[in-house]
Amino acid sequence: MTVARSILLFLLAALAEIGGAWLVWQCWRENRGLLWIAAGVIALGFYGFVATFQPDQNFGRILAAYGGVFVAGSLAWGMVVDKFRPDRYDVIGAAICLVGVAVIMYAPRSGQQ
Repeated sequence: MTVARSILLFLLAALAEIGGAWLVWQCWRENRGLLWIAAGVIALGFYGFVATFQPDQNFGRILAAYGGVFVAGSLAWGMVVDKFRPDRYDVIGAAICLVGVAVIMYAPRSGQQ
C-alpha cells in the first residue's frame, strides 16, 4: 500500500507541476491572460505541498526520484495536451528515468535512511 500511495502522490505532483507550468506558458507565450498565470501559480503552490505526504522522510531522495516522474510526465502531457509525438529517444529516455525512480524510491534498504 505504501508504494501505491507513493506512486499516486508522484502522479499528483506531476499533474500539479506540469499543469501549473503549462498554464504559465499559456499566459506568457500564447497571450491567454493573467487568470491563466494565476491558476498556474496556484497549481505550482499545490505541487510544493504534495511531496510532504510521501512516506519517505528524505527530501533529497523524494525530489531526485520525482525528477524522473517529471520527465516522463512532461512527455505524456505534451502528447495529450499539445499533440506532441515523442520519438524513440524520448521514450527510451523517459523509461530510463522511470527505472531510476523505482531504484531510488523502492529498492530494499538495510534499515539506514
